[in-house]
Amino acid sequence: MLLRKEIRVLVADDMSVSRQILLQMLERIGIADTTSASDGIAAWNSLLRRPADVIIADLEMPGMDGLQLLRRMREHRRFFRIGFVMTSGHDGDPRIDEAWRCGMNRFLPKPFDIHRLVKSLESVAGRI
Repeated sequence: MLLRKEIRVLVADDMSVSRQILLQMLERIGIADTTSASDGIAAWNSLLRRPADVIIADLEMPGMDGLQLLRRMREHRRFFRIGFVMTSGHDGDPRIDEAWRCGMNRFLPKPFDIHRLVKSLESVAGRI
């Protein structure tokens, strides 16, 4: 079953260009139910209002970064099963290893590639 019409994706990145690129890629592959946040705090508040199926969050954000958001999500039963894809332009950052230990499902390096995005989403949510 294809999930692209049913899946809800939240994109969290403090860089508006990165958010827009991801949102455009999601639209291009047919995922219409998307929302975005400019930092981890806004992403958390968005989840409290309406949970997503998958979060795509940047590692490096002000206020609450992607790793802090992931930790907070994994501490709450309500959000424990939400898929989490971390992004970063620094794939050698040691916090990425910490993110794996905290329950990150996939890592998506920058610059973004639509084929890697699809593979990441499918590994987290199923065939889209």
